[in-house]
Amino acid sequence: MDQVFFNQLLGGLLLGGVIGLAAWRAGALSGSGGWAAAGCGGLIFGLGGWEWAVLLLAFFISSSGLSRAFSQRKAALNEKFSKGSRRDWAQVLANGGLGALLALIHAWRPEWYWPWLAFGGAMAAVNADTWATELGVLSRVAPWKIKNRRTVERGTSGGVSLAGSLAALSGGLLIGGLMAIFPADGLEAARQAGGGALGLLAAASLGGLAGSFFDSLLGATLQAIYTCPVCQKETEKHPRHSCGSVTVWRRGWRWLNNDWVNFACSAVGALAAVLIWIALVA
Repeated sequence: MDQVFFNQLLGGLLLGGVIGLAAWRAGALSGSGGWAAAGCGGLIFGLGGWEWAVLLLAFFISSSGLSRAFSQRKAALNEKFSKGSRRDWAQVLANGGLGALLALIHAWRPEWYWPWLAFGGAMAAVNADTWATELGVLSRVAPWKIKNRRTVERGTSGGVSLAGSLAALSGGLLIGGLMAIFPADGLEAARQAGGGALGLLAAASLGGLAGSFFDSLLGATLQAIYTCPVCQKETEKHPRHSCGSVTVWRRGWRWLNNDWVNFACSAVGALAAVLIWIALVA
């Protein structure tokens, strides 16, 4: 193994460990989430480089901050979500696992520029989805189900609103803007082919928005949803509701929980960003 490559990877893992520890001590991650963040972050920092680190940190810092903000106003909605604001290992892998895989591909074939585009789209998607969830539930206007436009309670899986959609677009624009300002080395030739900074901004932000809407679509159709027989509330929580009662399956694929939905969100965002970029430079 090349010494420079080894030093870069080691430095990335150390930085990932420091950030994972800090996030655990700050209450943003559980113990398992801290270890998972250290591993995923270490690979992304060490194999991708600082441009990749900027995008990951922007997602993590902004999403963690929003998860903790307005906590009192969102407390009544926690019964609907499968997990709290402290991310565990499954949530970390759902949001960052694809990014770590793309960093490995980048290290294997650094001349390929599509892994960087896909990474930007994936980060934009999970950031857009988090912003939509955290800010959309604060809207005074009730959301509607994406599949039939029927009004639903705030926090319901598959619910969308104008406020949530604007929040999703803003979350994607943050990642897209940073991607345009700090392009990876291997992308410069592709930028000159016709896409430019605006092309990067459009590809990442629109890819993020596509991933966020796909997340809502899965939440409205295929995600496993349960009900609490005591509270008579629809929830993602299983096997027990916040009140302690055993939840009962209502609809969806039982294995398709929120973590798998988030992973699918990142995958669609990654694919959409690459396809949009190809359409722009073709």
